Amino acid sequence: MPRRVSAPSARAVAHDILVRVEGTDAFADVLLGEQLAGTALGPEDGRLCTQLVYGTLAWQGRLDHHLGRLLRRPIEHLDSGVRAALRLGLYQLLFLDRVPAYAAIDTSVSLLRSQHAGMRGLVNAVLRKAAAGPHTLALPPAADRIRRLAVEWSHPVWIVERWAAAFDDDDLVALLCADNQAPPTAVRVNPNRATVEAVMAELSGDVPEVRAGRWASSAVVVERGGVSAAARAHAEGRVSFQSEASQLVVDLLAPDAGMRILDACAAPGAKTTAIAERLAARGAVIALDPRRSALGRLGIEAGRLGLSGVHAVTGDARLPPLRTPFDAVLVDAPCTGLGTLRRHPELRWRRRPEDVLRLAALQRAILHQVAPLVRPGGILVYAVCTLTREESEDVITDFLAAHPRFGVEPGQRIVSERARELFDSDGCMRTLPSRHGVDGFFAVRLRSS
Repeated sequence: MPRRVSAPSARAVAHDILVRVEGTDAFADVLLGEQLAGTALGPEDGRLCTQLVYGTLAWQGRLDHHLGRLLRRPIEHLDSGVRAALRLGLYQLLFLDRVPAYAAIDTSVSLLRSQHAGMRGLVNAVLRKAAAGPHTLALPPAADRIRRLAVEWSHPVWIVERWAAAFDDDDLVALLCADNQAPPTAVRVNPNRATVEAVMAELSGDVPEVRAGRWASSAVVVERGGVSAAARAHAEGRVSFQSEASQLVVDLLAPDAGMRILDACAAPGAKTTAIAERLAARGAVIALDPRRSALGRLGIEAGRLGLSGVHAVTGDARLPPLRTPFDAVLVDAPCTGLGTLRRHPELRWRRRPEDVLRLAALQRAILHQVAPLVRPGGILVYAVCTLTREESEDVITDFLAAHPRFGVEPGQRIVSERARELFDSDGCMRTLPSRHGVDGFFAVRLRSS
């Protein structure tokens, strides 16, 4: 008889994901989706696995600080599988009150496979020492303010230094805290197949906390269990998973029937399909991206939503293979993503200070090259999901100086009344997870003369 293979535990799946996130460029949300769809984990184990992955990644800096004091060697010198087991165990000891200490320790030790068998004693000893009491888990002294905040709220020092220069003390702590909180699930309602009210009624039968988005016109927000609750509506093309701040960018673009629109950095395609939904087959959106495979997935999404008028073009926005002017161009530019740390906690450990200026240079190059594609009187919307000045205000200031035919069109005049408070006196949209409950975005609407 064939040997029965037992289903993996939530902790084993989480451990595998953490190892892969650290060793590759993969994102945790993508790996979680693949693993949860391909394993026999039930709903409760799936929720535990998700919490373990996101929690361990978000608190990795603090976990590593404590582990560095408990170990007799730098944690970087350990194999990635051992590091992941230690982090998972300590995360449960520190942040999951409902998990008994013995369970957190024993299950973490059991995660080590045969090639790491010799490290089981080390993992057991370190976690037992951590469980002995808070005296073993000291934070840096309060006098070393930046480093203490970095460890206490699990952010790299260079990010804390930047936010400390940009925000007062209360806002700084609130932002660091918000980055470690799991965001709710937001879906965008396809107006060609459903209404916000109908989707809310549909989802409320499965989860207790469903509400209309606070800011975006087509958003429905589910506080808990949103992915599973919305699975049927998603499969049938009534909704798409898209954060509320991301949806606001399309509200600012304000697509209208008959318009010809370019999405210059299209993949993965959430904004492209949102634009096409607004056009409702009375117009066209050109999706430009250098990755042919990503555009293929975008085509599948358009089919799921029943959208026509989406045309994929393979090419780099720095050298767009297009000549005919557009009524509107969206540049949702590649950026450091530091406004999405609660959604992508691994980004805080991947980004480096030099990435800010490198990506700002890329953003300038894209804007410079797509500007000629905006017709006279047309619209150019620039957006980034980050909080750095170099990638937001500075990019737009330089662009306007080099392209005087463009000027800022205050976004308050375009979006719904409820979203107007997200715009500053210069007409630019700025959102913060700590203040507005959505990802940190900067967006501006420019009009050509």
